[in-house]
Amino acid sequence: MKDIITNELSKALKNGDKERLHTLRLIIAAIKDKEIASRSSGEDSEILEDTIIQLLKKMVKQRNDSIDMFEKAGRKLEIAIINEFLPKQLSEDETATICDKAISATEASSLKEIGKVIKYLKDNSSSSLDMSLASKLIKEKLQN
Repeated sequence: MKDIITNELSKALKNGDKERLHTLRLIIAAIKDKEIASRSSGEDSEILEDTIIQLLKKMVKQRNDSIDMFEKAGRKLEIAIINEFLPKQLSEDETATICDKAISATEASSLKEIGKVIKYLKDNSSSSLDMSLASKLIKEKLQN
């Protein structure tokens, strides 16, 4: 994944795409920061693709949380560029089906048990599951 992003950076540089170049540099800097943090904690310096995906999701979430500020600054394109490197997210219907299965599997019956359903999803689902959407759907289902 890191190689793909680096290649995209080279293409953006050649094409003179300043916005894409800026965003890709932010991604690479975040990956390098994560690698440095891994080294200082005694882990392997090369981070895995799953870690990069989590990092990219975090970057998108930060930008979505600050969408008004990003729109005013003309940086909404950053979200689209970062999303290119993430796995395709499941639809709302697919997410709802997975949430129903998780609620059944954990036998959750009230909002107090949302934590164990979320933990179950994190342990048993792929990176294509939008956890914020899943959390919203689980809350709705357990409130009823």
